[in-house]
Amino acid sequence: MAADPSDTLIAESIANVLVDGFNKHYRLFHESSALAKQRFEEAQWPEAQQAVRDRIQFYDDRVKETTDKLHRAFNADSLSDTVWQQAKLQYIGLLTNHKQPELAETFFNSVFCQILHRTYFHNDFIFVRPAVSTEYIESEPPTYRCYYPNEAGFRTSIRQVFVDFGWTREFDDLDRDVDFILRSIESHLETVPAREANLQIQVLNSAFYRNKGAYVIGKAVNGAFEYPFTVPVLHSPDGKLYLDTIILDAWRIGVLFSLSRAYFMVDMEVPSGYVQFLRSIMPNKPRSELYTMLGLGKQGKTMFFRDLIFHLHHSADQFIVAPGIRGLVMLVFTLPSYPYVFKVIKDVFGSSKEVDHDTVRRKYQLVKQVDRVGRMADTLEFSKVALPRKRFSQELIDELYKEVPSLIEEDGDDLIIKHLYIERRMEPLNIYLEKAEKAGRDDQVEHAVCEYGNAIRELAIANIFPGDMLWKNFGVTRYGRVVFYDYDEIEYMTDCRFRRIPPPPNFEAEMSGEVWYSVSRLDVFPEEFETFLLVSDKIRDAFMRHHSDLFDASFWQDTQEQIRKGAVQDFFPYPESQRFCNVFGSGCSA
Repeated sequence: MAADPSDTLIAESIANVLVDGFNKHYRLFHESSALAKQRFEEAQWPEAQQAVRDRIQFYDDRVKETTDKLHRAFNADSLSDTVWQQAKLQYIGLLTNHKQPELAETFFNSVFCQILHRTYFHNDFIFVRPAVSTEYIESEPPTYRCYYPNEAGFRTSIRQVFVDFGWTREFDDLDRDVDFILRSIESHLETVPAREANLQIQVLNSAFYRNKGAYVIGKAVNGAFEYPFTVPVLHSPDGKLYLDTIILDAWRIGVLFSLSRAYFMVDMEVPSGYVQFLRSIMPNKPRSELYTMLGLGKQGKTMFFRDLIFHLHHSADQFIVAPGIRGLVMLVFTLPSYPYVFKVIKDVFGSSKEVDHDTVRRKYQLVKQVDRVGRMADTLEFSKVALPRKRFSQELIDELYKEVPSLIEEDGDDLIIKHLYIERRMEPLNIYLEKAEKAGRDDQVEHAVCEYGNAIRELAIANIFPGDMLWKNFGVTRYGRVVFYDYDEIEYMTDCRFRRIPPPPNFEAEMSGEVWYSVSRLDVFPEEFETFLLVSDKIRDAFMRHHSDLFDASFWQDTQEQIRKGAVQDFFPYPESQRFCNVFGSGCSA
């Protein structure tokens, strides 16, 4: 049967509205990201942090704007299935020569899912699978630049890499820093390989801007081998640029892209080209996480969910209640074969909790907007998630119906979870410490306690107070780093009042068991941390060696004062020991 001409015209119009909405979104996103270079050059650190926060909202604003336009212009709720299917086909046609087709497909899904019921969430109507290839999309300027040391010389080529970024600030001593790079490469390789005919250095065209640094990312190609590298560029105390170190291990470069850190600002016309290049140096890093760290969180979610469904199709284990101490606010479950945990807000919280559902959601959104300084796990937030019911253990089914009945719905063979968060799985710190103590691994206890205190300090400097500082609310990553992941009680440091416990007015008050002083909701008494943190002699000894000042209100008050003065601290996503100023005893120190 021939298509109704009027339906075809409506479908074409809908496709044009959708692609216009996406193009507006990416134009604003691109403009904000491109300005990162200027903010870096002008040392506008607070403005840089605000730009990251503002950019997060761009996507939802454009989705709402486009959805509202479709409702007004076409009464979108009443359109036939045929119109929507044709709209998808027309939309695909508009993406044939598009520079960001995968992002545009996700935008289509986001708008569509605001209009129609989830029963339409399959490939006839939305992009469950991508329809347009992202391979070989040309960008101008190209995604990466090439340098040829066989022609220009190695030192000259490396120097030119940094000159070509065109920063207006002068370098403190670029020749000195290039020498540090060459010496570091020789030390790392031990034996420098012979130069092959194809020797080249490939460098992504845009630097990756985050906090107070610009990261130059690339790889050297020599024969059949590739050598990835990242070089952070920072400001010296007198405002000149310097190269702080060179990172040559792929796993350490991967740490830069950890979801526990703030998103990068990158000036890119073709995001898929950047992701493809990054995957060539970090093959084990999921594309979903790379898109997310580039500030494209919705695309990260799309790719994550595709990966999850693919994994479920090729596995047979069941979702189970996550091991460890049960939370008072969140029900947490996991799939043992998949390295993530799934968190659902309980219908009723434990009696000691004074927050509600809206507050918890705001706290999780806040975590996306602040500098996570490598100490807070980012989360993916999903709505109306359909998962095969047979993959849920009976214990978990029972727990879901007991704790979150309002968020559970069954539809045929699927279990629908109306709202949940997903984050990388880590070993809870309390379990890690228990295992280490039982095994007599004092070195692991020492490291974990030291890392925990460092996490608290760095969060505080970044204006975050965890609130609930129990060991169980922190996890240990595969690299031994301690990360916070329970956000229902976090507060801005500057909103808290850190106090010392006043002396009791008399002996009777001291012995009564009741507090003799007034306490408001945001009052914090660091002296009380000892009660629940120092749970064993080994932990006590380690904590007092490294972090005894965390029990003193003055640490917290001094940190608040620095924040209020507008100080933006440096957080290095690599060891201090690898910085050139510490390796070679020369150079600049931020």
